[in-house]
Parts: sequence; C-alpha cells; structure tokens
Amino acid sequence: MVGIGQRHAVYRSGFIALSDIFESQHPDFCNIHGYTLAARLEALASSLHFGRAAAQCNVSSSTLSRMIRRLEHELGCRLFERSSRNVRLTREGEALRDHSEDLLERLEALRRGLGKEAPSLGGSVSLYCSVTASYSILAELLPTYRRDYPRVEVKVHTGDESIGIRRIQQAQEDLAIVACPDRLPQGLQFLELVSTPLVFIAPANAASPGGARSAANRSLMSKAWAAQPFVMPEAGLARARIDRWFEQLGVKPAVYAQVSGNEAIAGMVALGMGCAIVPLLVLKESPFRDRIKLLDVLPALPAFRIGLCCRSRSLGNPLVQSLWAHASVHWSRG
Repeated sequence: MVGIGQRHAVYRSGFIALSDIFESQHPDFCNIHGYTLAARLEALASSLHFGRAAAQCNVSSSTLSRMIRRLEHELGCRLFERSSRNVRLTREGEALRDHSEDLLERLEALRRGLGKEAPSLGGSVSLYCSVTASYSILAELLPTYRRDYPRVEVKVHTGDESIGIRRIQQAQEDLAIVACPDRLPQGLQFLELVSTPLVFIAPANAASPGGARSAANRSLMSKAWAAQPFVMPEAGLARARIDRWFEQLGVKPAVYAQVSGNEAIAGMVALGMGCAIVPLLVLKESPFRDRIKLLDVLPALPAFRIGLCCRSRSLGNPLVQSLWAHASVHWSRG
C-alpha cells in the first residue's frame, strides 16, 4: 500500500517534470500539457462540478472526465469521490491540487515576465455584482479605470449579491463586489470599498410595528415583531444576520415571502407586503425609495462592508491586479 507521503513525492516529481517544461520559457506556454492538466484539475477542484469545470476549460464533460480517470490511473489513486449528487476532493486530490496551483502561479509569473514589453495591458476581466453596485460603485470606478486601461474589457454580470462569493470560489468570475462575510473563506482576498448600515424598512403608508424601538421592553417588542409580516432575504449574509436577530429576540418571524436580491426585497416592501432589511445603499438607489420608510429599531444590525473579492491566486493575473489596485487607489482618495 502506497502511503500518503509517498504519493506526495510521486505528485511532486510529476509536476516538477511539467515545471521543467515551463521553465524553458517556450513562447507557446499556454499549450504546454502541464499547464492544461493543472488548469483543468484546478477548475474541477474549485467548482466540484464536471459541467461547470468543463465549460470553463472549453472542453466537453466527457473529455474532462476521461482526463481525470486517466490521471487517477497513472497515479494509482482516486483524486475525486463521485456520486449522483456531488463531487468532492480526496486527500490525494487535495495534495495534487497544491502542486497544480504552484505550477499555475509559476506560469502566471512567466506570463507577466513575457508581457513586460507590451505597450499597454489588454484583454478581458469578468466582474459580478448586484444591480445597485453596478450603478453606484461601478459608476465611480469604471470611467477612470477605462481611461487608464483602454484596452481592457470589463465583462459585468449582475445578480443577487449573496451568491457573489460562491461564483468566485467556483471560478465563474474573476472579481465580485460583495458584502464581506463574518469569516472570509480560505483562499479569497477582500478589499473594502464602502460601509453601509443594514436597515429595517416598511411601507411608507403602514403603521410602524409597536415597540419597534422598545429594547427595554423585550416582551412588547417580541409581540410586535411576531405579528409583523416580514419579507426575508432568501440566503446570504443578510439572511444569517436577521435569523440571528429574531432568534436572540425569541421570535419566530411571520415570513410573507423569501426573495432573492435586495432590489427585489425593496420592491416587495414598497408594494406593502411587509417589513424587511436591506443595505441603506440599496434603499438610497432604489426607484421605490419614496414609497418606503426607515424604521428606528434596536438592537441595530451590524453594517455591511462592501468591496471587491477575488481568489488569492487571481491577483497574479495582471488584469485582475490592475482593477484591484485601481479600486484601492480610487477609494483611498475618496
């Protein structure tokens, strides 16, 4: 039986051989077998989904599956556990992933070295954010970034902010504008740009919940919120915080609806469907803000720290690094 230490040695020797190829600084390094192998392994290890990983690598799912099976056969161990419902890395897979990441980082360093003589940075970078962030934060950031990097195309994808980190982890995006979680997942970087309170809101023409600010009278406050219809965020940091808030109050909320996206939550409140929580930044930018009122509620919820997020290794990509650095300078001045 081959031990895990011996397998580490086998993996390392294999990737050292691949690394020797890249060290030769072959100009067509993007086609090096070692790079292709490492990139596909990293895509599958990040997404744990053959379909998404295959799409990211521009190959079919069957091609990716055959490549993984062949690699497992050559190494004499399983790298991924597969079932009808999910895919997960084995210990051996985790070990091999470490070496593939090292190879990709060294190749990226070579890419940067070869590109030093280029007259200007060019290419594309993808960024995921909410609709609110697209016309607030990006409206400030992109005009000056485009002036400084006219040959870089920023591909903006919008949707529910709460899934931004997952899209980064699954390598679906280079960058995302998200609310920083209480614990940032390993392997990710976060650059804070703005802070915004997480506020309670209600329809403008509705009566405020009785005892909404009666922190001293817990019983009155609990009864008021237990009877109040509430529009819940479907998932994410806001959902975790409001669930904790109700739990600490000892109240089971009267959930009217669970909604994906803060902009849609504000719309539901404006229509009179109940109270809710949203970042103040969303309320200020909402077309429904005149039909919504703020509630003065205690205890207040922790503020959202909004900023850029990416995988740590992605900062080795000059395109990602350029946008990251530009945002850092822009907001430090602001």
